[in-house]
Amino acid sequence: MPATLWAVSDLHVTFEENRRRVDALQPQHPDDWLIVAGDVAERIPTVVETLAELKARFRRVIWTPGNHELFNRSSDRVNGEARYRALVGELRAAGVDTPEDAFPVFDGVTVCPLFTLYDYSFRRLGLTAAQAVAQANVVLDDELAIAPYVDVVDWCTRRLEYSRARLERVTGPTVLVNHWPLVVEPTHRLTEPDIALWSGTTATRDWAQRYHARIVLHGHLHIPAETRVDGVSHVDVSLGYPFEPRPVPRPWPFPVLRATGRENLARQR
Repeated sequence: MPATLWAVSDLHVTFEENRRRVDALQPQHPDDWLIVAGDVAERIPTVVETLAELKARFRRVIWTPGNHELFNRSSDRVNGEARYRALVGELRAAGVDTPEDAFPVFDGVTVCPLFTLYDYSFRRLGLTAAQAVAQANVVLDDELAIAPYVDVVDWCTRRLEYSRARLERVTGPTVLVNHWPLVVEPTHRLTEPDIALWSGTTATRDWAQRYHARIVLHGHLHIPAETRVDGVSHVDVSLGYPFEPRPVPRPWPFPVLRATGRENLARQR
C-alpha cells in the first residue's frame, strides 16, 4: 500500500472510549500523514500530549484548532487569542504543523490547515447575530468559554483575511482543512438547526472553487458524511462523543489521498 494522507477530527480524548480509539491509530506505511481537524481536548497539556504521541507514529501530523481547544477558564494562565498562540508554540515544538506554518505538500497537493472560526452568519434571514443567538433553542458552550474572552466575530474577520492572503499564494490542487464547515449545507443535517450559528461563516462559500480544492475536510458537526457542493466533496471526518448515535459507518480515519510517488512528500510551500 502506498503512503496515505489520513484525516480525523473531534477526538475528544477525555472520554476513555475515544482515548482508546486514538491510541489505536497507527500508520499503515512509514510515510503516512495524519490531519487532525480540531477538538482534541479542552486543556492545553492534553492537546499537546495527544498530538505529540500521534507525531511519534505518523511521518507528519497537521493540526487546526476547533472550538474546544479555544475553551477558556478564568483560572487559566492564558486566555483568548493568547491561548491559541500558546498552543501553536507548544505544538510547533512537538513537530506538529499548525495553521501558522508553511503549507505542506503531499504528493503534489498542498494541504492547507485553516482556522477561520465563525461569525453567526449561518442564521435565519432577517435576524441579526445577537437576535439569532438570543432566540436559539440550543446555545453552545462557546458563549461561556470563548465569547467572554475575545470578540469572536472580529477574530473571525481577521482570520479570514489572513487565510485568504496565504491561499492566494498557493498554486495547483489543494486539500482545504478547517474545523468548521466552509459551506452551510452540512449543517442542514443537524437535528438542532440552531447549532449552525456556531458552525462557520458564509464568507468561505467559494473557497473550494477559488483555491482549487480536490476535497474539503471538516469536523465540528459530529455527522461523518460527505456533502457535494459545486462538484467538490466536503467531508466531515469527526469521531464525536461515544454516547452519540452512530450513523452509517464510514472509514475512520478517513483516507484523503494515496501517494503516487511522483512528488517529494516533504516539500513545502
